[in-house]
Amino acid sequence: MRRIGARVLRHAIFVCSTDLVHFLLVKVMNTELFAMILDYQTTSILILNANFQVEYMNPAAEELFSVSQQRAADDSISSLMGAENAQLLNRLHENFDDQGAWTEREHILKLTQDKEVTINCTVNQITLADQKKVLIEIIPLDRHLKIIKEGHVLKEHQATRTMLRGMAHEIKNPLGGLRGAAQLLEGELEDRELTEYTEIIIKEADRLHKLVDRMLGPNNVPNKAAHNIHEVLHHVYRVLSTKSNDKVNFRIDYDPSIPLLHFDRDMLVQAVLNIAGNALKAIEHQGDLIFKTRVLLRHTLNGTLYKMVACMSIIDSGPGVPDEIATKIFFPMVSGQTEGSGLGLAISQMLINQHGGLIEFDSIPGRTEFRVMLPIE
Repeated sequence: MRRIGARVLRHAIFVCSTDLVHFLLVKVMNTELFAMILDYQTTSILILNANFQVEYMNPAAEELFSVSQQRAADDSISSLMGAENAQLLNRLHENFDDQGAWTEREHILKLTQDKEVTINCTVNQITLADQKKVLIEIIPLDRHLKIIKEGHVLKEHQATRTMLRGMAHEIKNPLGGLRGAAQLLEGELEDRELTEYTEIIIKEADRLHKLVDRMLGPNNVPNKAAHNIHEVLHHVYRVLSTKSNDKVNFRIDYDPSIPLLHFDRDMLVQAVLNIAGNALKAIEHQGDLIFKTRVLLRHTLNGTLYKMVACMSIIDSGPGVPDEIATKIFFPMVSGQTEGSGLGLAISQMLINQHGGLIEFDSIPGRTEFRVMLPIE
């Protein structure tokens, strides 16, 4: 089996995605290697029989259509995709007798709950056990574009932090000298009215020193231990509920199947509290504030593909993130609030990055969702 597996993988290196799937289906059907490779494919793969009934879905396809293979088995592809995708379904039926492959590029696939995703869809005719089958491969383009965008954002964050560390060194040195000189001057002054000015200099120097430290974010290594993310969310909820009124509609929508995760509880509380606190300000203490958790399957974080990721969503009914700051909202000193320091989200992103996670968001007027994602090791 090992020798067969090695030959399969060596051959697979030299073939494209469609050829790889077809090769695996034909050569190593019913083997553990076949199941393992398809389970880890980010491409959604479906196999239909001659009646266009679903015979197989890999986990990526289950996630895309929000249905398990067991539940979708023997259902028609029409019931899975729905009437909203009539154009794609019609082409599928019309080309069934055509032995060649065809691809629909940048197609808008409409899913349940009014969701849409841009895809490339490739359809192939294959033969398994002397029976004609239809192989469908669906590559969601939105997620690939988001991964590329996340990579750019992380690189920009790293460059920004490097620049800030250089600035901090240049700022802290003269601040220390300024503070020390003010202290010496204060000791020489006999007029107590004049010492008020030196006290102002010392306080302002200390304030700027703290501001620079906050811009750099935490430098301490996370003290990780097993915790329940729902306990963290409930703690944040209790903190915010004391600051709000009865016009704020707090709601929870938890997935109880999420296991204990290893993280620094204080760091995660601070990150979530920064996000939820912004959400409370955005709705101006009147509207909906939702705490939601879900498990994401085969999700990429910081360039690493994880089999499972825990997602904590903070959803508010506020006006949304202004377009002019949407692309730089996680950068220091960027804020959509007139009295905001612009450090809360930047620090939250740094804290979650230290755990191998990521924060992302979607925003339209009336619904803004920030998602804190941590890998389930």
